[in-house]
Amino acid sequence: MTAGRRGSFLGALLRGGAPVLASSTTGLSDELADPAPVRGTRRLRQLAGPVDTGYRDGLLLRAARYVALVPLAYRLLAVPGAFVAFAGHGGAGLAPVAVVAACSVALNLFGAYWLLRGAPFRERPAGLLLAVDVGFALVANLVVGATVPPESLESAAGVPGKHLLGAVALLTLALGVGFGAALAVAGIPLRAAMSWLAGDGFDLGAGLSQFGTTLGVLLTATGALVLLGLGTRLALAYGIRTGRLAERAAQQRRLHDTVLQALEAMALPGSGDADDLRRMARAEAIELRRHLESESGGEGGRLAEKLASLAADMARDGLRAQLVAAEPDGETLSEVRQIAVRDAVREALRNTLKHSGADTALVRVEERDGGIATIIRDHGAGFSPESRPPGFGIGESIVARLAEVGGTATIESYPGNGTRVTLWVPR
Repeated sequence: MTAGRRGSFLGALLRGGAPVLASSTTGLSDELADPAPVRGTRRLRQLAGPVDTGYRDGLLLRAARYVALVPLAYRLLAVPGAFVAFAGHGGAGLAPVAVVAACSVALNLFGAYWLLRGAPFRERPAGLLLAVDVGFALVANLVVGATVPPESLESAAGVPGKHLLGAVALLTLALGVGFGAALAVAGIPLRAAMSWLAGDGFDLGAGLSQFGTTLGVLLTATGALVLLGLGTRLALAYGIRTGRLAERAAQQRRLHDTVLQALEAMALPGSGDADDLRRMARAEAIELRRHLESESGGEGGRLAEKLASLAADMARDGLRAQLVAAEPDGETLSEVRQIAVRDAVREALRNTLKHSGADTALVRVEERDGGIATIIRDHGAGFSPESRPPGFGIGESIVARLAEVGGTATIESYPGNGTRVTLWVPR
């Protein structure tokens, strides 16, 4: 799709239906995602504001198709219900009405299957299916009018009428209000034609009497479309804002765990000669490269391998970390959770090296509570967690890192009794 066609999101949504949701991410301002309270009318104006209607996000476009499931589900319930009501009256013309009801159910089931299948979404077949659906709605009403006697027509018309109501909602959601309104208006002469085919003459009054119900469906579908569109855009705005904040926190944590840690170590009294400083800088450069490779998908392996490599790195810095890690049975942790655990273990070991006065630590990996627990234990100086000010060392580099992947971190420490850090992530 070519970009650059600016327009109102609300106007485009009413004209084009749910597919316009694919352009929802364009034109989103930082003010829209600001959580500060503002007037509701102002928020709505921002949500309905300009978008690039030429841009289409593929994932949003595929997700937009699922709104069509609502009118399909309605017809799967309403059409058989209308047929049962007609059959209960014992009127003539039962067979053709039964065929219409069966065809309607089959068409809706196929439509639901087509929407839920795993194949890529394509607009041309979707348009063809919509045309078939509308065509069936029109033909089904005429067939019932031609085959049912006048005294049974009112009850029998409910069967194809329910399908027609679903088609009005379907067109409104999929193509826009204009298409739904056109079909709703077409229902007036269609109902009059049914009366003419049944032998009662071309009765526009019968069509107008049903128009109120059709108009109600049109307005309901339009309201649902507007709420869906504005709600989706608001959720995307907040999601983008949250993602930016999370990325900023991750970068700050990365700087703390690498560059800042190295600079602090270099600044310590007796940190070593020039060769030691070069070795430390080289180790940090290797770690940064490893991080970049992991973000680009270049890092693999299992958790035990990552922790073994980490233990070797810590040994070069003067901390002997004993690793006890039998690889758990079954499916291994995802790469994202493995990296989160490894980086949290690194921060815990660096805290041991910097603050505890111990030169050894134990790292144990075990299965626990349906997940994987990693325990880091040292017998150093310890500290009082209540008196320790919050900061990157625990709050961001350990606790927040585990929380981002659905895990937890517990720090237990007492002055003079060492420290135990327990990390847990679900499988």
